[in-house]
Amino acid sequence: MDTQEQQEQFDLVVIGGGKGGKTLAMDLAKQGYKSALIERDPEMIGGTCINVACMPTKTLVQSAKVAAMVRRAGDYGIGAELTGIDMAAVRERKRSVVDFMRGGNYKLFTTTPGLEFILGEARFVGEKTVAVSLRDGGSRTLTGRHVVINTGTRPATITLPGLSEAQPLTNETILELETLPAHLLIIGGGFEGVEFAQMYRRFGSRVTIIQRGSQLLPKEDADIADAVRQTFEREGIEVLLNTAVERAEMAQDGGVRLHLRPTNPAGRLVVEGSHVFVGTGREPVTAELNVAATGLTLDARGFVPVDEHLATATAGVWAVGDVNGGPEFTHVSLDDYRIVKARITGDGDFPSTTARILTYAVFIDPELGRVGLTEKAARRQGYNVRVARLSANTVAMPRAQTTGETMGFLKAVVDAATDRILGTAFFVAEASELNAIIHLAMRHNLPYTALRDEMYTHPTFAEGLNGLFTSWVE
Repeated sequence: MDTQEQQEQFDLVVIGGGKGGKTLAMDLAKQGYKSALIERDPEMIGGTCINVACMPTKTLVQSAKVAAMVRRAGDYGIGAELTGIDMAAVRERKRSVVDFMRGGNYKLFTTTPGLEFILGEARFVGEKTVAVSLRDGGSRTLTGRHVVINTGTRPATITLPGLSEAQPLTNETILELETLPAHLLIIGGGFEGVEFAQMYRRFGSRVTIIQRGSQLLPKEDADIADAVRQTFEREGIEVLLNTAVERAEMAQDGGVRLHLRPTNPAGRLVVEGSHVFVGTGREPVTAELNVAATGLTLDARGFVPVDEHLATATAGVWAVGDVNGGPEFTHVSLDDYRIVKARITGDGDFPSTTARILTYAVFIDPELGRVGLTEKAARRQGYNVRVARLSANTVAMPRAQTTGETMGFLKAVVDAATDRILGTAFFVAEASELNAIIHLAMRHNLPYTALRDEMYTHPTFAEGLNGLFTSWVE
């Protein structure tokens, strides 16, 4: 039998089971498309978010918050004492959440009519043809009218003398610790770095963040980053800004020693800890795909280039989720699904990535919720802006008083010419939930006055929007 005869024909072949790809595969299968979903690792069923990112991380964040609340119990008139942290039990709780989510996804993949779930390693062998080395042995060759690359990302590596010998933790391996680091050194002050820093400080570790730039969270406005730094320092987290790591070496006690290059001549030159975590981002899982066989060339970072409709340079081949180099968020991957579905089926108004208003949250405490443009980005783009700012510790936010979560503030950036909201940064409790209100208003081009004059349930954090849009800084 020749190669052509051995190929199995599908309407849709999805490589990787992350949010955008798995949703597309199940949805189109239900609509009558003969679909195949290929996942190479049974412990990654459901994608990165479920197994090694959002879900396990936020589960640990919640355990750390409970520890912090026990320490504050006296503030609420409750007699309680934190007698210890059982990291093995914390890890087991995290695993149970992951197992629940993974099991639920496996059931969906294997019971959705018209969808074939395949465990195996996929590799392009033709324009829209993949060879799959099956997990249980053997191989199959699949051709799709449409092929979707959805392979996600993995922890990025950095080249630093001596670091590999120190066995650095990544944003995946740190999730499996069953003992508490005595002193956790964190290289990088981005999203991952700050979440794990506060988490492990609350578990009881000593924590030091080493950040090359002049602020934590470099993409945020300086006032937001400074507020986060001050919050961390109050909790006992050491933050070293304007400091590069030159090399690492093992310490005599079995820990790790980092040699630093601070911009400030008076800065520290050496820091020692028990563990080092590298929080410098993730890189695409594309090296094994052989995308050249389908006529594609990866970009300089290894991502799959796409247009505003997530189409690659090869007709019928798409890339969704983190692998396409867009914002690395699960909700963005879900939006990718909507875009590609509309293009494949011809239904809908053909949305694109150019119409997106980005929203995300950093799950520190208080939470940092972001929608749209920062103040500095709005000014850089030439807008004449008005800035509103409201402290959480005010009578305009009574819910903060009842919960005792009075730290932080709300910030909004408005176009002075149109009264449209350009962006918000909420550094308060429940900020991730408040994002939804702002995002919906911005998508529908509502002026800020619509939120200022809205009736919100009392007492909630949302009613702070009444006060925010009357609290102008400029």
